[in-house]
Amino acid sequence: MPAIYASDPAHSRGRLYSEPDAINRSPFQRDRDRIIHSNAFRRLKHKTQVFVYHEGDYYRTRLTHSIEVAQIARTICRELGLNEDLAEALALAHDLGHTPFGHAGEEALSAKLANAGGFDHNAQTLRILTGLERRYAEFDGLNLTWETLEGVVKHNGPLLGPHARKRQPLPYGIAEYDALHPLDLTGFPSPEAQIASLADDIAYNNHDFDDGLRAGLFDLDEIADLPLIGTLLAEVQGKYPALDRQRTIYETIRRMIGAMVYDLTDESRRRLMARAPATVEDIRAMPGPVAAFSDGMARDLDALREFLMRRMYRHYKVNRMTIRAKRVVSDLYDEFVSEPQILPPDWFAQTDAPHGPQTQRVVGDYIAGMTDRFALREHQRLFDNDDSQL
Repeated sequence: MPAIYASDPAHSRGRLYSEPDAINRSPFQRDRDRIIHSNAFRRLKHKTQVFVYHEGDYYRTRLTHSIEVAQIARTICRELGLNEDLAEALALAHDLGHTPFGHAGEEALSAKLANAGGFDHNAQTLRILTGLERRYAEFDGLNLTWETLEGVVKHNGPLLGPHARKRQPLPYGIAEYDALHPLDLTGFPSPEAQIASLADDIAYNNHDFDDGLRAGLFDLDEIADLPLIGTLLAEVQGKYPALDRQRTIYETIRRMIGAMVYDLTDESRRRLMARAPATVEDIRAMPGPVAAFSDGMARDLDALREFLMRRMYRHYKVNRMTIRAKRVVSDLYDEFVSEPQILPPDWFAQTDAPHGPQTQRVVGDYIAGMTDRFALREHQRLFDNDDSQL
C-alpha cells in the first residue's frame, strides 16, 4: 500500500514536452526505461570511479555501481511505501554526467572549463537528460518527468535558499533549464530522491571497501578497529574461523550493507512518523530531510570515509592513476580546443572558433561523454603515447 506522502505518477507535474501516456507503463517506469536505453547509460559500463577499467574485471564500474544503488533504493522504498520506480530511475541516472576516470577526470575538466561556466557532474547529468541525448524525433533529451529531473538536480538537497548546503552560483546548465521548466530549487526533493541519494552512499562506501581489500590497498587486520565494519568482521571470523579470506570479505560487506539499509530505513520511518506529512509536497516544504541515517550510524560512516580517504583514495597507486588521468583529460581538452577541426564532424559543426566559448563547452561535453578506454585510445592516437600502464 503506497504511503500518502509517496510520489504518485498519476499526479506527476508532467514533462517539458507533452506526450500521450504510455499504455502499459507509468510515467516513472517510462523514465526508467528511457534512461536504460540511453547512450549515456551504456557508456557507464566503461567508466570507473577509483580504478581504471583495465585494472581488473571485478572492480566496480559506474554501471555496476548504479545497479547496486537502484537495488538498495528500491528495497528501502518498498519498506517505506514509497514509489520504487521513481527511486530506481533516479538511481540509474545519478552518475550519467560523470567524466572518464571518476573524480580525477572531473577535477581536470572543471579546471579547464573554469572560465566557461565550469563543470559539475550533477549539472552535466541534467544536460544529458534534457538535451545532449538526441534520440527522439520531436525533442532533444529524454523528456523525463518533472519529478525525475527534480531528483537528479537536487541529489544532495536544495540548491538555493536557506536550506542549501552550499552558498554558491548554480552550476552551468541548471539555471538555464530551470528558467524553462522550474524545478523548485529551494525545496527538498521527494522522499524517493532522498532515499536514492543515501542509497548511493551505502553502495559506494561498501564497494570501495570491497574493491580496496581486493586490490590489496589495505588488509583485514587494518579494518579490525574501525567502527561497524570491524565489529562485523569480528562476528564473521568468530562464527566462521576457517572461512577463506575472500568469503570473509563478502560476508562482512554483506552484513555491513544490511546494517546500513536497516538503519536508514528505521531512521527515515521515525522521521516520517514524527513529522506526519500528508503529501509529498509537505516533504518538499520541510526545513530538513526526512531520509537520514541515525546519529550513531552517521558517525560510523564519517570514520569509514576518513579511513577510505587516507588508505585508498590517497594511496600512492591511486595517486599515480589520478595524476595520469588528469593529464590525459587535460591534453585532450587543450588539443581539441586549439584544433576543433579534429573533432568528429557532428561535434565540430557545433563549435564556433578555436578557444571560443562555444568550442570550449562542446569539447567539455565531448570529453565528459568518453569512457575510460575511449579517452585512453584518443590520447594515444593524438599523442602516440603508451597509456596502457595508467
